[in-house]
Amino acid sequence: MIRSQNILFLLLFAFIGIEGFAQDRISKDTLGDDVYSFDRILETSLEDYYLEYASSQAEIDSIIRSFGHDYDDVPEFPDSIYCQRLEELNKMTPFKLDCNDITLSTIKFFTKKRRNFTSIVLGRSELYFNMFEEKLAKHGLPIELKYLAVIESGLRPSAKSRAGALGLWQFMYRTGKFYNLNQNSYIDERMDPELATEAAALYLKKLHSLYDDWNMALAAYNAGPGNVNKAIRRSGGKMTYWGIRPFLPRETQGYVPNFVAMSYMLNYHAEHNIKSREPFYHDFEIDTVCISKPLHMSTIDSIIGWNKEDIQALNPIYKTDFIPYTEKHKCINIPSKYIEDWIVFEDSIYVLDSVIYNSEVQQELLAKESQSNSRNATVHRVTKGQTLGHIARLYGTTVSNIMQWNNMSSTRLAIGQRLNIYSKSLTKETQTSSNITKQSNGVKTYTVTSGDSLWAIAQRNSTTVEDLKKLNPDVDHRDLKVGQKIRVQ
Repeated sequence: MIRSQNILFLLLFAFIGIEGFAQDRISKDTLGDDVYSFDRILETSLEDYYLEYASSQAEIDSIIRSFGHDYDDVPEFPDSIYCQRLEELNKMTPFKLDCNDITLSTIKFFTKKRRNFTSIVLGRSELYFNMFEEKLAKHGLPIELKYLAVIESGLRPSAKSRAGALGLWQFMYRTGKFYNLNQNSYIDERMDPELATEAAALYLKKLHSLYDDWNMALAAYNAGPGNVNKAIRRSGGKMTYWGIRPFLPRETQGYVPNFVAMSYMLNYHAEHNIKSREPFYHDFEIDTVCISKPLHMSTIDSIIGWNKEDIQALNPIYKTDFIPYTEKHKCINIPSKYIEDWIVFEDSIYVLDSVIYNSEVQQELLAKESQSNSRNATVHRVTKGQTLGHIARLYGTTVSNIMQWNNMSSTRLAIGQRLNIYSKSLTKETQTSSNITKQSNGVKTYTVTSGDSLWAIAQRNSTTVEDLKKLNPDVDHRDLKVGQKIRVQ
């Protein structure tokens, strides 16, 4: 049985170049040393992965205990087993997965030499493959075509070849324009996963209509219909991949064998002691929010703590830190865990962005507001993990006010930094102190008031949610009651 979460990840052998869609592809002889080879994709993917996960991923290879493998095991099987497994896959796919000396050699190469990349791409597939399958099914295309994006880009939507191909599906500029993938100074739709996948599906459907054979369509995807048609003429009119293979460009001669090898590899990766790396995000962890004004990623980062690099990774369509507002691109992808903070701080994000990037806007209003406040200041000491947005919510004010009160030109905070907070009425710290009871044994308790959460109580008492949970093991932290006593020290 074909496992739905497996990946046919490396359709190209070490000689295969990533050179864009077919009509824009340039032969290796033309590009020379500038060809964007599979080796470059592999190296870049590994470098990116180690940068993303170095702090949390200590292992290099996976252990799959269910097959009785030790950590360092690299299983091998007789040729008859490989051929038998390919035959099982052939029953479930329109591609012809031939078992011959060339495909067997390629299978063995990848099961031994490209194990780490397989693991990484398996993890990345958690973010994209469901969407790929949905788009392919919409156009009546085989879902195995999702694996083309793996070898074209390593499932990195910002991947760019030396020839200028860009995105998950490596569109060249002219090909992208032909399939309505537009770009300007701030946006390049070739890097949008959904738009590019839709365009790729249309192009692959066109290629198949030319030859009525998926292996031939793959060859045309790599070399271009012109080179495939030339190979057909030179072969004496043969209409199969293996019949025209000797007359194809060198890199394309390895293309379909690698597709066959990876069809095997990623359906039987577990049998070869290869397991998926932990993904950066699963698709079910991602939601969307729609903006009403242009924004900068750094502003979002400073308010809700959503790292600018992560914003870019989930929204690769944007070429810079700037998110322009257009009717077509007014929504952004966001991890579900940030949705609540986005809703609470959305207005503050727009105001702060305006203040930072259009300094004259809002300044008079902010000055009047601060002057009307009592000059009785509360000094807040910044603790680990706090952002200006969190502190503003804590004291019932705005990020812009705090920045002006403290003559801040940046939203960055340092642990231990002291901030002056002004309010017309009692400050939050004053209110908090009135809710604190200190017992003779030194234990301090806090009396819960309306709207309190464990996070807010922790912030007001210079502690952490984890410490409060340890001090109050019998308290239902998700259902605090007004008047309830919470131990804070």
